[in-house]
Amino acid sequence: MRKTKFLLLFFSSLLLVFTCRVSFGQEQDSNQCWKAGIARTVITPEQPMWMSGYAVRTHEADGIIHELWAKALIIVDKNGERALLVTTDLDAFPKYLSDRIRNRIEKIYGLKRSRILLNSSHTHSGPVLQGLYNCYQYDSLEVGKIKNYSEKLEDKIISIVGEAVKSAKPARLYALNGITRFQVNRRNNKEYELTNLTELKGPNDYSVPVIKIVDLSGKPMAVAFGYACHNTTLDGYQWCGDYAGFAQIELERAYPGITAMFFQGAGADQNPLPRRKISLAQQYGRELAAAVERVLDENMKELKPELKIAYSEIPLELSNPPANDVLLKMIQSSTGYVKKWAEDLLTSIQKGENIPSSYPYPVQVWKIGDLPVFSLGGEVVVQYSLELKRLFGQNAFVLSYCNDVMAYIPSDEILKEGGYEGDTSMIAFGLPAPWKSNVEKLIMEEAIRLAKIADVPLEKQ
Repeated sequence: MRKTKFLLLFFSSLLLVFTCRVSFGQEQDSNQCWKAGIARTVITPEQPMWMSGYAVRTHEADGIIHELWAKALIIVDKNGERALLVTTDLDAFPKYLSDRIRNRIEKIYGLKRSRILLNSSHTHSGPVLQGLYNCYQYDSLEVGKIKNYSEKLEDKIISIVGEAVKSAKPARLYALNGITRFQVNRRNNKEYELTNLTELKGPNDYSVPVIKIVDLSGKPMAVAFGYACHNTTLDGYQWCGDYAGFAQIELERAYPGITAMFFQGAGADQNPLPRRKISLAQQYGRELAAAVERVLDENMKELKPELKIAYSEIPLELSNPPANDVLLKMIQSSTGYVKKWAEDLLTSIQKGENIPSSYPYPVQVWKIGDLPVFSLGGEVVVQYSLELKRLFGQNAFVLSYCNDVMAYIPSDEILKEGGYEGDTSMIAFGLPAPWKSNVEKLIMEEAIRLAKIADVPLEKQ
């Protein structure tokens, strides 16, 4: 069955290439195509160390379910314009590490920050990185392990970017959205009530965005695909890419020689439910892979070899930090990282230190052919994806957990409602206060402004 799917994909791509060559001539056709290069490396920690994602964990990882990967894809349009996508089986890229990686890529390979997209799958079964989160209490030995791993990770990513750049060859790109439905809005559906629910409440975005890359012979090279859902099926102590990792493994088995790359969407308020079992992570991985396979077997839309890019970092405003008496009460009534956060913030206020009033938030827009791709930093809730697709069309791709994860990014509605995503999650990230009420307005206005620069037309005003 899988061999049949691979042959169908191969010959359908070959037919498109043959048709194009008949129309334009082989030499001209090659000059008018994309170039694409792909590389990958294992990033599974080589020694036991602390895992990222859950503040309640009490010890280091003690095993492995499957390897963790970093994968790089560089695309070059007919004018030589380049863009780089790096996907990783990691929880998140903190600003400290992201800045270092992107600065080195620019220095070595000449790719500016606007042309680099670092995405993490947000697996909660990956390692803690240097500069990520404020909720873990480590001894000096663990701090050293995290620093050492982060430095090696940085070097590995720089290395595969170089491999991808060197391996770039003529290629064709295709895009289409699929669909699968294992995500559940966690704010509107309680996990412990799930087995008794007959109707799930939204909002949701069930889209499975897919980009297929083939060489000029029609042979599949890579598939980049996404989904807007936390990679939190698992909560144990074994390294794993969660459902996204299993989906990539499944696709690479189905299409030998292909590199499968997962990017995370705006799924900050979406969970895979039910969860807590390896068998469920495998099931969701197969479901997602099946959605991608269905798309690959269809007549996907070819993307013209034209690339337009826009990027900025805007100051997202923070509310005023809690008053001193509120912080004192938190210190008295809290434990762990919450207590430490309150103590550290109170000390900074009493010393008269500068408390940040904003954060440099990354917004990125790529137009690949006529495909709009919006990439947002932080843990972005699904409402942003729904709104961007309302404005720019349902075929738009919306990614989050891109380039820097500094906090949750709530919608106006969630910010008013409060709760973890809207009010208290900033403690785990070390921010002094929640966002101001204009957070959604600022991000959407900037996305629209950058879309105009990248020549992405508004579908609705």
